[in-house]
Amino acid sequence: MTRVIVMPKINIYLPDELAEGVRESGIPVSAICQRALETSVRRVNAIRGTVLDNLDGDDPTARLSRFTDRARTVISLAITRAREQRAATVGTEHLLGGMLAEGGNLALPVLRVMEIEPDRIGRELERVSATVGDGAERPAALRFSGSAANALELTVTEAIALGHDYVGCEHLLLGLVAESDGAAGEVLRGLGVDLRSTRRAVTAALTGYVHLRAQTAANAQAAPASADVGAMLATAVRHELRPILDRLDRLEQRADVPATED
Repeated sequence: MTRVIVMPKINIYLPDELAEGVRESGIPVSAICQRALETSVRRVNAIRGTVLDNLDGDDPTARLSRFTDRARTVISLAITRAREQRAATVGTEHLLGGMLAEGGNLALPVLRVMEIEPDRIGRELERVSATVGDGAERPAALRFSGSAANALELTVTEAIALGHDYVGCEHLLLGLVAESDGAAGEVLRGLGVDLRSTRRAVTAALTGYVHLRAQTAANAQAAPASADVGAMLATAVRHELRPILDRLDRLEQRADVPATED
């Protein structure tokens, strides 16, 4: 990794190959970073400022551009959970709880492939939720917490980084893991979910999903109506992820072999 100073008192670290490409191209890194930061700040402030109580009027999730229907459903469920708990804000724990409650999104097979059962996450969330809300009168205007707003911004960033023109629940999972202050990230990291492994699993899941759809389209009888599609997808994900894990195992084994003297 190479450190690049883009503006006073702000350093970023780039992979060596990318840093070399930046030097050769002479692109204005400081200006690009400044524009990206300005965009992120505006987006986070807009998310934080969104009033979520008036659900009889405009759908607040409609303001989250490019989010899939499932992702919007997750956010609506998160708002409902926060209201039921009389929480002061919609936090990352509510977003993660909404993801579990929705039940059919791609983030759940990803977690299972990483050997983290959603039920286990639910139990941890119940423990966290016991400290959220005190039964007091609900605040006049329910909004996203600072950490939830940051997680949603990171969600969009992860989708863009993967080259996707939509924002789904798998990206939301990445955003929750990446956010450093929220309760959801604390729960996930406490169960052994790290950002790098989750990115690999999401990439494998999307590849496996494409293959699963292709197989199903080729043979409509291959997946009967009663089949557990989630289990089928998890199998496909493991198939795509296995070569990556095997390659990492080989690299680790080589690193463990002591050097021999000539």
